[in-house]
Amino acid sequence: MHASNTSVKNRLAVIFPLVLGLFLGGCMASLPPHPQAGPRTYKNYMGKGFNGVRRSYLVHVPSGYDPAEPVPLVVVIHGAFDTASGIEKISGFSALADRENFVALYPNGMGLFGFLQHWNAGFCCGKAAEDNWDDVGFLSEVIEDVCARLKIDTRRIYMVGFSNGGMLTYRFAAERGGILAAAAPMAASIGGKPSEDAPEWRIPKPAKPVAMLIVHGLADDDVPYKGGVSRHRGGTRTYLSVEASVGFWVANNGCKQRLADRYVNDGRVRLESWGSCRDDADVTLMLIEGWGHVWPGPYFTSQLAKTDPLRRFDAAEFIWAFFKSHSRP
Repeated sequence: MHASNTSVKNRLAVIFPLVLGLFLGGCMASLPPHPQAGPRTYKNYMGKGFNGVRRSYLVHVPSGYDPAEPVPLVVVIHGAFDTASGIEKISGFSALADRENFVALYPNGMGLFGFLQHWNAGFCCGKAAEDNWDDVGFLSEVIEDVCARLKIDTRRIYMVGFSNGGMLTYRFAAERGGILAAAAPMAASIGGKPSEDAPEWRIPKPAKPVAMLIVHGLADDDVPYKGGVSRHRGGTRTYLSVEASVGFWVANNGCKQRLADRYVNDGRVRLESWGSCRDDADVTLMLIEGWGHVWPGPYFTSQLAKTDPLRRFDAAEFIWAFFKSHSRP
């Protein structure tokens, strides 16, 4: 049972917990001035309206948090029409944060009454892109707010995003890369055309190198590996290919060496890497055979057959291993 054949079922399986999370999220406590050790997820609103709208985020304080010791921060960006609580549940990063002692931050995109939340990643998506919302600026302010409230090691701030959130991760790394030690865009692209008549848009040239772990399913019908129009949604929006996205970062990070490929999970997962990059900002591409536009973690992979090599595969573990091997100078 591959995700490409069960993506509709998986998406439906997510709807109920996400909607439930919207109601339960209102009961979450706000982050106090001196939070105690978790595990605890808090919901915070920004102190001032951003672009005229009061926006929010979730932040998970791990079980081993000590206010005297700085810890890494992992910013996790949800996809279009998802929520902070949804991506917290699906990604498994809060449980991982408890084991590895880092803070997990989940910003909420722009939406309507807590629904249909999405991001302005330049060429995508929806009203956020049409109205040119400054989501890069919003993420910067959210990170700054959390760093003011918790003891964060600012040399070890990372960002991972899925789909529309992965596109925003690409954009943030290009425009505010000095904040990040590494990034992991998933099921995303650096650019494309929002419509047939629109000009092509892509992220700007990065101000500095950023280490990249790029994750993509080879059976992704929403953001195809080879680029072009979504086979799942149709329409005229097009995406640049994964190869174009990887090549962009390999060139901008000044990587000089193509390393040998590695295979895991009986060859279903291929890791392509480039080294000898400026500022040790290496680039790795993780390709997952037979995997569609779904977060590749136990929330979904535990549903696979016991004999499937991807059963209980957890991309978050790979992403964190990549993150913790990088820090800003």
